[in-house]
Amino acid sequence: MTPLSNFLLKQKAGVLQKIRQFFDDQAVLEVQTPSLLDVPVTDVYIDSISMQVNEAIEAKTQYLHTSPELEMKKLLSQGSGDIYQICQVYRDNEQGSQNFNEFTMLEYYRLDFDSHQLMDEVAALIKTLGVKGETHKLSYAQAFEQFAHIDILNTNFDALKVIAKSHQLSDDFDWIEDLQIFLFTALCEPKLEQFPICFIYDYPAEQSALAKVEKGVSRRFELYLSGVEVANGYDELQDAPAYEKIFNRENDKRRCLNKSFLTADTSFLQQLKRPLPQCSGVAIGIDRLISQIA
Repeated sequence: MTPLSNFLLKQKAGVLQKIRQFFDDQAVLEVQTPSLLDVPVTDVYIDSISMQVNEAIEAKTQYLHTSPELEMKKLLSQGSGDIYQICQVYRDNEQGSQNFNEFTMLEYYRLDFDSHQLMDEVAALIKTLGVKGETHKLSYAQAFEQFAHIDILNTNFDALKVIAKSHQLSDDFDWIEDLQIFLFTALCEPKLEQFPICFIYDYPAEQSALAKVEKGVSRRFELYLSGVEVANGYDELQDAPAYEKIFNRENDKRRCLNKSFLTADTSFLQQLKRPLPQCSGVAIGIDRLISQIA
């Protein structure tokens, strides 16, 4: 083993140890949930890795989890209280220098936290791990206004297409949320490199994913370290009908993109007949995070 690889092994082990100590101090319970599932994720832009199991008995298809999210929410609905998990997750068809088919994720949930309380705790956690610098918070609207002079929450799809063309960028999108994301990546993300720690929060309602929508914005955030996105957090939806609506919307988009229709996780929806407690949760990419620690 080279000195460099040995250093990285020790660095990651040290980071995981500090994470566990941080949550022990906060009385947050570490849990493990299944990584091999009966149903794939419905998210339009995340693909599950499938595999055949029990071929010598009664073959069936199962899927490696892309996130422990739904399984952890089952625990929350059963009264687990505050929980966290560190695990390997798996995603098919990943592209780009920061995306991998397998990576380490920290996911955790805090009861009675809103998204801003969770951002503050995430900032405390990453500083405990060695990330240095001042913490900045910008709403999604503020970032677009400051860096691109666009009133993103009040600009319709056609107008955004005109703006994209004015920057010599593609306007070939079927949904406004995809164009918003593309413009943010092109016009705003590069400007975030100046901030060692920066939270972008309150996304357009069209980008709500599994976060609550209030006053026309989704209560979610992303964390950027020197321009690298390392975390995604939500003020979580709580009841089964809200999740079912999102799963159906994702499948509608899948049909439009000629991607396979996926059955929603009915065991999860059944479990949420007992709604989640008020909570906020976040997923943090450990490998990306470690790459930003000085």
